[in-house]
Amino acid sequence: MAERIPASLEEKFRERLTFYQDIGIDLFYRDRLPQQHAQVGARHAAPQVRTNFTEEITLPKPAQKPQPAKLTPPIVQPVKKLDVLPRSAGVSLFDSMNKIANDSLPAILSEIGDCTRCKLHRGRTKLVFGDGNPKADLVFVGEGPGRDEDMQGLPFVGRAGKLLTQMIEAMGLQRRDVYICNVVKCRPPENRTPEKDEVETCSPFLLRQLDAISPKVIVCLGSVAAQTLLETNRGISHFRGQWIDFRGRKLMATYHPAYLLRNPSAKGEVWKDLQKVMAVLGLQGKKGSPDKAGKPS
Repeated sequence: MAERIPASLEEKFRERLTFYQDIGIDLFYRDRLPQQHAQVGARHAAPQVRTNFTEEITLPKPAQKPQPAKLTPPIVQPVKKLDVLPRSAGVSLFDSMNKIANDSLPAILSEIGDCTRCKLHRGRTKLVFGDGNPKADLVFVGEGPGRDEDMQGLPFVGRAGKLLTQMIEAMGLQRRDVYICNVVKCRPPENRTPEKDEVETCSPFLLRQLDAISPKVIVCLGSVAAQTLLETNRGISHFRGQWIDFRGRKLMATYHPAYLLRNPSAKGEVWKDLQKVMAVLGLQGKKGSPDKAGKPS
C-alpha cells in the first residue's frame, strides 16, 4: 500500500487544486473530495495521481490572440499640376478663329463701327476700343468701361485707371508704352458684370486686337478678363500670379485695380505679380527705394 503523503503537503496540494478550479482549470483532477469520487466513480476510471508532489505543475499556455493583419497603406500618386486650365468640351471660340492676315487695330475699329451687336449699345455714350502702343510688348486687359471711360471713350481713366497708371509707372514704363483694352467695349448698366452673350459678342474683337498687337505678355486685370481668355469658370484666386500659355504668349492674371481700391491689403500680391512680368520683359522698375519706387500704395 502506498505511503500516505504528509498532511501539510496534502493541504497545500488541495489549496492549489482549488485555486486552479476557481480559475477554470479542472481537467487534470476530478475527484478531489471523497463524495465526488463516489458519484463519478461509476462513470470514470480513477485517475493516476503522481506521488512526486515536489515538482511544480505546469499550467497550459494560454491561446495566442490572433494578430490583426498589417494593412499596407495605398500608394498615393502625386497630383500633377496643370500648366494650362482645363477647357470646356467642344471647339474653343478662340481656337476656331483664324488669324486675319495683315489685320490692324484701325481695321478692327472700323469693322466694329457704330456697334449694335448686343444690348450694351443702348446705354453707351462712347465706345471704348483701347489705347496705347499698337506694337506694345505688354497688354493689360480689363473687364469693361466704367462711367468715366464711357464719357471719354478711353480705358482706365477713373480712380481705378489712376491706380493702374501708378502700377505701370512702378514697372518703369509709361501708359504710352503699353496697350490697354477691355473684354467689352461698351459700359454695362450700373457697372455690372458683363453677361455671357455680351462677352461672346465682343470678345472676338479683343482676340483680334491681341493678334494684331502680338505682345510678349498679357496681363488680365480681374476675373472677367481672365475667365474670358482662359475660357473657364474658375475664380481668379486659383491661377492668379501663375504663368499660363495663351496662343503662344505668356498670360498672367492678377487683381483688378478697382478691387485694390476696396482691398488695399492685396496690393502687395499684385506687385509681386507685376515683378514676375518685369522679369520676363527685362524691366528694372522705377529708380529709387524698392519700397517707394512707384509701388502702389
